[in-house]
Amino acid sequence: MSQDLILETRGLSKEFLGFNAVSDVNLKVRRGTIHALIGPNGAGKTTVFNLLTKFHQPSAGQILFNGNDITRDNQVQVARRGMIRSFQISATFSHLTVLENVRVALQRTRSDSFNFWSSERKLNVLNDRAMELLTEVDLASFADTITVEMPYGRKRALEIATTLALNPDLMLLDEPTQGMGHEDVGRVVDLIKKVSTNRTILMVEHNLSVVESLCHTITVLQRGSVLAEGNYATVSQDPRVLEAYVGVEA
Repeated sequence: MSQDLILETRGLSKEFLGFNAVSDVNLKVRRGTIHALIGPNGAGKTTVFNLLTKFHQPSAGQILFNGNDITRDNQVQVARRGMIRSFQISATFSHLTVLENVRVALQRTRSDSFNFWSSERKLNVLNDRAMELLTEVDLASFADTITVEMPYGRKRALEIATTLALNPDLMLLDEPTQGMGHEDVGRVVDLIKKVSTNRTILMVEHNLSVVESLCHTITVLQRGSVLAEGNYATVSQDPRVLEAYVGVEA
């Protein structure tokens, strides 16, 4: 079982000035699955993401990634190990083209990463791989589009492409469908299904229909602690989840 796990937390906790934002969270993410963290506002979902990717250091507990203890690693070390995240707020270079955004991410894997003064000819060696990634997320036709001119849903797809450019073992997606209309939600769901092949994804998501259609395992948080865990059929029928998540008393 331990060889099956790509990520495990043991007693993960975070206290802010006496407030327990995350308390004794034991999380097990199996390799090759899509795993969701859900819960009401303030449940601690994004704080858990911040702890995993070292935007916060834990007050207590342990984080294991690919069997290695990364509890005291910093952000750069975690990313270099292969744990890469997206954010709720769009994080692209708005005045670069879509192709150039992916090319910037690809530079990170080279010894001369972020050498922005390199000649265009030198950077063009990255174009073939950048186009492969754009094709994977159905953005090849947008390659020469200035990013600021793209629809919001397509920008989220671009963020997934830039995440894939870093060749992650584990992708952390924070609210990937937030603020989207129905058509864009469907497109992003299809995209996540597509890129999840031979990859592991941990996602925070508020849209339960998205969670139902995508996720193998769901962990429900309430007030920073794990309330329930299982597949969608199990979790959605748990009276504690109904009360905590949608305000319906058992």
